[in-house]
Amino acid sequence: MVTTTQRQATPSRKPRSRWRIRAASAVLIAVGALSLSATATPATADSLPRGGCLWDGAGYRVGATVYAGGWAFTCGTDSIGWPRWDRGSTRGHGSTVSSPGTGYPVGRFSPGAVQPGSDYNDYCVGSQLIEGPDDIYELREIGTSLLWRSIGSVSQWAFESPAARPAPTSRTSSMCTEGVLS
Repeated sequence: MVTTTQRQATPSRKPRSRWRIRAASAVLIAVGALSLSATATPATADSLPRGGCLWDGAGYRVGATVYAGGWAFTCGTDSIGWPRWDRGSTRGHGSTVSSPGTGYPVGRFSPGAVQPGSDYNDYCVGSQLIEGPDDIYELREIGTSLLWRSIGSVSQWAFESPAARPAPTSRTSSMCTEGVLS
């Protein structure tokens, strides 16, 4: 005799709460920070993720100030205690941190960091290519994601040498199809 069994319906999963997503992100940031090369400022378990900020993968304690692009950035916390960079005045101070340009930010930068654009930021509006290297970008937390958002022209960034400027994009408008970069 052949019998069939019915699968019990599994209850649908509830969406993860914001704190659980942040906790998972914090673990990823900590893992990224701990896998730094010996040349970077080492991140310690007590300094990251809640106790400090990341800049290009290096960990900095709350209260530390770094300089990049002519601005001062101080590591602080947001309203619920998560690390973020607070941009200060433009004092013409030489850079104390590397500024590789934008790229995938998770595990490399904390919100509030500003970087010159790169081809990572290229996008299309209709059939027109908008070149990423033309702007500077601030890392913002949008929902549960970290995204680079344009905050102005790259002319606002103080490059210390011509070699530090991001390369022009190799993409062309012909790569834009109905607003999508291919």
